[in-house]
Amino acid sequence: MPLLFDLPMEKLKTYEGTNPKPADFDEFWDNSLAEMHALDADVKIIESGFQTNFARCSDLYFTGVGGSRIHAKLLEPKNATAPHPALVNFHGYSGNAGSWTGLLPYVAAGHTIAALDCRGQGGYSEDLGGVVGNTLRGHIIRGIDGPQKNMLFHQIFLDTAQLAGIVMAMDDVDAERVGAFGGSQGGGLTIACAALEPRIKLAAPNFPFLSDYRRVWDLDLDQNAYEELRTYFRQFDPAHEREDEIFTKLGYIDIQHLAPRINAEIMMTTCLMDQICPPSTQFAAYNKITSKKSLTIYPDYGHEVPACNADTVFDFLSKL
Repeated sequence: MPLLFDLPMEKLKTYEGTNPKPADFDEFWDNSLAEMHALDADVKIIESGFQTNFARCSDLYFTGVGGSRIHAKLLEPKNATAPHPALVNFHGYSGNAGSWTGLLPYVAAGHTIAALDCRGQGGYSEDLGGVVGNTLRGHIIRGIDGPQKNMLFHQIFLDTAQLAGIVMAMDDVDAERVGAFGGSQGGGLTIACAALEPRIKLAAPNFPFLSDYRRVWDLDLDQNAYEELRTYFRQFDPAHEREDEIFTKLGYIDIQHLAPRINAEIMMTTCLMDQICPPSTQFAAYNKITSKKSLTIYPDYGHEVPACNADTVFDFLSKL
């Protein structure tokens, strides 16, 4: 088995993570959810210029924590006659909600689907800012020098749960049959969404990002998607005098610590040659999930999956 840089399989199966969990982690997230639920989301749905004969395509906007207007693509089956299942979908780091046509197979199968544009990335969601410190290399460290509630991924995690709740409240959606899926950042957000919105029924995260930051550092893989960790230390803590403090604060936005909250059935995918999101960081989250779960492993793949995985995810989510 080609494990050239990470733990052997027998250790991956029991690995519990390295990045510390803040002492008030659960209280912090309980308070965050209370703040989110108290918001006036001011949901607006505007018909898109792209339409098909079986899918109604719209732009959905809502107000998230901190006042940013958040955008998602919303596709609804035109001929659904009864409450039907729904999905929320999350994209990779720096990307966007993707094309309308890429989401149509799920609508054809009878699902409403909403695909989030993450704040400040490649789509139409706002990132109002208001933080001090470096934001040059990415979003993991955005807001890290202020209150943890201002950390950008704290806000994005809440956006995922808020979007799921908005979809669940739609008149023609069966709130007990809602799933979530995505890859890389989208995989991490799928885990966050399922943890923060306990009504999610099924979730399919592929090679999730945003887990076990200190393990990434220990493997010297703070590059590519995690490059901002190295940039931050070089610019703001070159002697690593605050290393423990920084990694503990990152623990608030570490999906491995959210994973025990999940009620959904999980079907996760991990690739053993992944040097972007190392396998051990993914196992750190997977091993903490206590709900029904399964893991598909591709030994010869990196930060990618074979084409057949899309069919596997589709079949799994069709159980809704």
